Amino acid sequence: MKQLYINSIFSCLMLIFNSAYGQLNESVIGKINIQESDNLVLINAQVDNEEPIFKNDLYYNLLALKKNTAGNYSSNRQEGEFSLEPNESKNLAEIRLSIDSGDDLRIYLFIKQNNIVISKDSLHILQSKRENVKEQVIREVDFELKGIVIDEVITKIGKDFHDYFYQEYSTSGKLYPFIITISEKPYFGRSSIITITSEDKKLFEFMSKPDEEFLKEAVKATLKNVNLYAKQRQLFNNGRF
Repeated sequence: MKQLYINSIFSCLMLIFNSAYGQLNESVIGKINIQESDNLVLINAQVDNEEPIFKNDLYYNLLALKKNTAGNYSSNRQEGEFSLEPNESKNLAEIRLSIDSGDDLRIYLFIKQNNIVISKDSLHILQSKRENVKEQVIREVDFELKGIVIDEVITKIGKDFHDYFYQEYSTSGKLYPFIITISEKPYFGRSSIITITSEDKKLFEFMSKPDEEFLKEAVKATLKNVNLYAKQRQLFNNGRF
């Protein structure tokens, strides 16, 4: 089961899943639509092609982050490739969530072409704790989210590595504006392969071992690669790399 760990400043927002932040394409428009019924929210990702030109090599990512009144976080994500016919409007994905009083829900949609974000949208829904008061819905145009680590591990060793990594990362003073995903897949016997990625890029990978010192050394190597990736990413975004 996935667990989403976020630093204490949940309101900082980010541009994600993009290694090159080019000029946004005004002819492809991504938009988040929501429908509500009682305590259920249906989230729909829509994209419009406003040009009479076929567009391919497109990729979408729809991400919903929810924080409940107990301070627990959960995440839901839909992503995939698609194309657009001339002047086509298309529904890309849906996420159905329950939302209770006091829940904080943030939704992000990113549209990429050739690994560059060309359209983005976001919504913030704060379900009021007071009865008979509609929830607050805010459309956020510019956003930056820092320090998110997504846990997709399947074993105790993987969970231990995630915990060691998150502790070091969250206290390092360097929380980067991109999501880091720690995933794990089975290997021979009881071993597994742990992979650390960000924005579709593999940052580090190793074969797990039930040894605390080994896992902590793997954390150091991972942080080194994350820091290197952050520097390269910054240079690229500044047009110097």
